[in-house]
Amino acid sequence: MTSRYRVEYALKEHRRDGLIEWIKGLLATPFVLYAVKSNGISAVDDLMVNSEAKRRYAEIFHDLELLIDDNIEMTKAGTPELSRLVQLVPSVGNFFTRLPLEKAFYIEDERRAISKRRLVAPSFNDVRLILNTAQLLEMSRFFHSKTIRDRKLQLITFDGDITLYDDGKNFDAESPILPHLIKLMAKDLYVGIVTAAGYSDATKYYERLKGLIDAVQTSPLLRGHQRENLLIMGGEANYLFRYSNEEQKLRFYSKDRWLLENMLNWSEEDILLTLDFAQEVLNDLVHKLGAPATVVRKERAVGLVPLQGYKLIREQLEEIVLRVDKRLKQFPPAKKIRWCAFNGGSDIWVDIGDKAYGVRVLQKFISSNDKIDIKAENTLHVGDQFNSLGSNDYASRTAATTCWVSSPDETKNLLIDLVKYIDDWATY
Repeated sequence: MTSRYRVEYALKEHRRDGLIEWIKGLLATPFVLYAVKSNGISAVDDLMVNSEAKRRYAEIFHDLELLIDDNIEMTKAGTPELSRLVQLVPSVGNFFTRLPLEKAFYIEDERRAISKRRLVAPSFNDVRLILNTAQLLEMSRFFHSKTIRDRKLQLITFDGDITLYDDGKNFDAESPILPHLIKLMAKDLYVGIVTAAGYSDATKYYERLKGLIDAVQTSPLLRGHQRENLLIMGGEANYLFRYSNEEQKLRFYSKDRWLLENMLNWSEEDILLTLDFAQEVLNDLVHKLGAPATVVRKERAVGLVPLQGYKLIREQLEEIVLRVDKRLKQFPPAKKIRWCAFNGGSDIWVDIGDKAYGVRVLQKFISSNDKIDIKAENTLHVGDQFNSLGSNDYASRTAATTCWVSSPDETKNLLIDLVKYIDDWATY
């Protein structure tokens, strides 16, 4: 008979990250070996155990670095399937840069006392933050290099809700993230907001991002051309805006200025049929599940939002997004285009395109207009939704290096670290 644990694990697979879960498994061994009794152990013994546990954890992360290096080499050779890491974790994606995981572990161990814990094993969040720190260390490494330009960080993109601001809120002038974004723009970095919110009207984005846009317009830290380094890609990959220093507002760019080559092959008929079908499925699920929600149709998206005064529970949201995703994958017109179905935390949306396309559009647009070559290894995407299904940041892993945050406060801390690491390298 199948255990309840195994049934629940199978049902929640969409909420797990294969690489992080595998790393947690590796770290479980030293945790168990050094989980000593708290009574009767001397201060000296405790210090020795802490030191040995830290050494063993660090060794594991050092070995992981080598596995990732091997994966990068195998990918460059066109045989990623021969990578030892792929054989161990089949769901692992591409790595565009090295990851100094051992150094990142030492940094996070000081913050989170991982090696000193005896009753709480290294967690999902421990590993997630170590991976984030390793990515920041690597992305800042070549920022000031005059010889290695192809690996310099050029573009940093962000999700909106729960990444830059709380769910349903706006980016205001009091945001603790704001000064750190301005510091990055003052270093000639491009900042892109890649959001599911889709409007062809710039005033809608000004309402949502007023604090950021006003600061870009008035900050004494920014020069003229740096102010124009703010871009917004709305509706995943449907509406492009860029701040215009001349007009002192967001400028809208029509699709003929930025559409990617394979996006040109998406027919309007297939797009409409896909949205119609998604709308039909959502309406059906509202009826079947008795959800207190209504279906909203937009030009390039269709969503399910709760009725006024009601809130959809997490289980309802997950059930709906998984069923919509499954039905769309079987719908012939939807197979001819790119779309994403995701759980927004309080609602469900199906958008045409995804964040991989949104990030690639920004890369191509900047490269074409500003003559700066920007690729995946020059781009960092920061978001809160990286689960394999029902999360719209997940797709960005194929177009950029990524950092996974859980709140705007984590985003603030991440940017503080990034600025610090960049400035530290400037002293070498």
